[in-house]
Amino acid sequence: MEKETLDKLNSFLDENRGKRKFSQSVELSVNFHGIDFNKQDNRLNMDVMLPNGKGKASGAIVFADDKNIASSAEQAGAKVIGSAQLPSVATDKAALNELLSSDLLAQPNLMPQIAKALGQFLGPRGKMPKPIAGSNVAAIIGNAGKSLHIRSKGKYLPTINCMVGTEKMGTPEIAANIDEVVGALSKKVGKQNIKSVYVKLTMSKPIRIV
Repeated sequence: MEKETLDKLNSFLDENRGKRKFSQSVELSVNFHGIDFNKQDNRLNMDVMLPNGKGKASGAIVFADDKNIASSAEQAGAKVIGSAQLPSVATDKAALNELLSSDLLAQPNLMPQIAKALGQFLGPRGKMPKPIAGSNVAAIIGNAGKSLHIRSKGKYLPTINCMVGTEKMGTPEIAANIDEVVGALSKKVGKQNIKSVYVKLTMSKPIRIV
């Protein structure tokens, strides 16, 4: 991020920090032009690893029957849901809401069962769990907390919105997260197709930084 833009972001955050009784999220809006997102090939569906994380823990839920995966997940602080619990989770409103606010991971061979039980609920919300790839379950859970999923939504309007931190984070950390997201999007769609970039806090007006 160029110094002028970084200074602008820092002034904006300083003006708006601490004005609410809760920790506000820092939200990024990226607008595109020259891309028809109604075409399936152009739609965004990607993960970006934020170098400084999201600024708050969302908690993790791991779908697993394998004892080693379940034990490692619990030791890492995650909640474990076995395949036998899927039908009851699918009809429990509180449990479904917990899924939406958590990072979701799954034992790979359980994905078909999860899709059958929860796909209608999680799929449209972009919250289907990611299959666990590798044996270091604790590291996978830790990385999930830093991973940001970006996907085209709704009527495939030429814009995406995502969280890149909280007001409690330092400006350089937030700026690095923004750079990572914008860089990943530029690589995906071409820098020339990014029309503008805005930043706002949960309850603030947005400012344009690109």
